[in-house]
Amino acid sequence: MLSLLFRYFSYEHFYVIYCIFWELDTDHDFLIDKENLIRYGNHALTYRIIGRIFSQVPRNFSSNIEGKMAYDDFVYFVLAEEDKSSEPSLEYWFKCIDLDGNGVITVNEMQYFYEEQFHRIECMSQEPILFEDILCQIVDMIKPEREDYITLRDFKGCKLSGHIFNILFNLNKFMAFETRDPFLIRQEREDPSLTDWDRFAHREYIRLSIEEEGDKNEGIEVWKRSVEAPF
Repeated sequence: MLSLLFRYFSYEHFYVIYCIFWELDTDHDFLIDKENLIRYGNHALTYRIIGRIFSQVPRNFSSNIEGKMAYDDFVYFVLAEEDKSSEPSLEYWFKCIDLDGNGVITVNEMQYFYEEQFHRIECMSQEPILFEDILCQIVDMIKPEREDYITLRDFKGCKLSGHIFNILFNLNKFMAFETRDPFLIRQEREDPSLTDWDRFAHREYIRLSIEEEGDKNEGIEVWKRSVEAPF
């Protein structure tokens, strides 16, 4: 029962989502397009997965404007992206990877999405991992009933399912997982009752608060200089 206390939407959560949306929505028309969303998380996501989102495969947009995501669509996206352990998130990303919509994810479908990751790692002048090795890693992690495809049931039965999606389309989280970021590991151990979303929202809230405070201080300094300047 205690874990249920964390399943609420706080002001901190709202503040983080709204501020990130506002940062991406450069013309502030309360709609974002592909080029806006590709900047999410410091360009963490691939163009191929962004394309699937804007094809409205995992979820129909409420904006009713072609190529535009509204605020409530973004809320659904960011919750799915930052907590890939939840069932709604697993269903969201499963639909994205399931290119033909037949209810299973094949080796070819996984390879299609990993190709872009592979090239991005190459562009960073790092040694990319071959897909064959990635496939072995995925199979070892998820242990599907059949090795030639993965079902949604397989994903829901594996605690590491979120990492598999990161391998396929989120470069930053993939690299963090490969290097086993000690900061993230320590966070998880300190309070295992918190979800990935809770941890993300807290980190972002601190970052945004510091930036806001910095902007205020800079504004005060500019004002002071203007007052003290001789006429």
